[in-house]
Amino acid sequence: MLSTNFSGYKGLPELVGLHTMNEAMSKGLTVSESVNRLKRFHWTAKRLSLIFTTRITAMPVYELKMAFGLHSHYLAEHVESFFNRVREMREPPYGMDKAPHAALDILLDELQNAPDHAFVLGAYEVVIPAFLKGLQKHIEDNNKLFDHPTYRVCRFAAIEVEEIQDYGNAAVKSLITDDLRKEYEPFIATLNSCLQAMGGLDGTGTESNVVPERYFSKTPYVYQGAPQRDERFKDLYNMGVNAEAFLLNRDIEPLPKTIMLYFKRMREIDVPEMMASIISETPDKPWGYYKDMIRQLWDESRHAMMGEVGFTSINVNWENIPFNFTWSYLLNTKMTPLERHSILYFIEQGLMPAKTGKQYEWEVAVQTTNQLTKLIQDYDWADEVLHARIGRDWIVPQLGGQNAALEYGNQAWSKALANSFDDFEANGLTKHENWWPEVYKKACEFWQVEPDPQILAYDTSYRESRPDRIALTE
Repeated sequence: MLSTNFSGYKGLPELVGLHTMNEAMSKGLTVSESVNRLKRFHWTAKRLSLIFTTRITAMPVYELKMAFGLHSHYLAEHVESFFNRVREMREPPYGMDKAPHAALDILLDELQNAPDHAFVLGAYEVVIPAFLKGLQKHIEDNNKLFDHPTYRVCRFAAIEVEEIQDYGNAAVKSLITDDLRKEYEPFIATLNSCLQAMGGLDGTGTESNVVPERYFSKTPYVYQGAPQRDERFKDLYNMGVNAEAFLLNRDIEPLPKTIMLYFKRMREIDVPEMMASIISETPDKPWGYYKDMIRQLWDESRHAMMGEVGFTSINVNWENIPFNFTWSYLLNTKMTPLERHSILYFIEQGLMPAKTGKQYEWEVAVQTTNQLTKLIQDYDWADEVLHARIGRDWIVPQLGGQNAALEYGNQAWSKALANSFDDFEANGLTKHENWWPEVYKKACEFWQVEPDPQILAYDTSYRESRPDRIALTE
């Protein structure tokens, strides 16, 4: 047979290397079969990305907050690819705003409602592996020549879903004890029953019209907006050290400002905690809104970890620094989602001026002559330019233009912070202790320099002003 020994010109790979001739002749899915699987992948990626986002605020463990931000971003980036591929295949995307099978929604509802450890176990040991298996099977079953666009969509998604699973395997190994595994056996059984009822996540098995009984999702889901931190984070209401006033003081040399740059970066843990609340409590937006906001949320998570890298590089244990969550706490518990977003946009715009914003922070980093500090601020600055654009795309039109959005955000921020410094102290939540001297002395040990007495005595708090140095009024 010609196909058996088929070869390209002078031995070049046949069919541009996608398949051998025999493979191309013998394998492949129909358009309808491919589309049915893609619709399931689309719905799974869409809902999972939002579910990971909703878990961030109330997840105490810092590393998992950051991981959920990444995993949400990965999944969100593939939603439109699945959607658009379906549109290209003679299939108008009708019905893609609902689950292709009732059991798929129960599966995802169960994850959304699960307690923290159950979520880690269910997401990373059942749902993500089922998603990856479905993507890999689609790649294996399909004809890469005939349905090459779908092959690419699934291939790129599988790369990142596999990365999610690899992290998840490590998380389960670290956090899930035998006792927890036994406690959540009924929950895991519910998830597996859902997969069985829908014929596997990709629908290639035998489907059932009988949907499993709900377990955790018997109770309607309620978003938890109060931020939580693990035991390493202490004095969470401490507003005793004003980092911005220190950085903007031209009389202070650049090197000590390294500490405040790292502090500001790692303090950005509170941004994903707050942004998750906007995303979770703002329904019925186009997918582009959620994709952009989740991208920004992940960027802010990266910034926090950049700060962690920075502190580690100068041998400062960040656990000795009170990274407060007052910003995410106040915005999530006192302000509407629209007010939160307007505050975020107002702050981003305030970071654009060259003399006081991100360019200035980068210039300070350059002056420290430390390559790591320079890199951190270089990427932080680049990201914030994008974030300002995201705000212009989504919140500015909603509030009636640039000036209206800035004024609304300015007033909302002062409203959120009003009296908070004194209230936290009066309620016994903090004494706003000045943590700066000890951290500065520790950094000086690493730098092998003597602490400057004037810098060591720095004692400016947020009592009277916001981080942008605007006076607070009642």
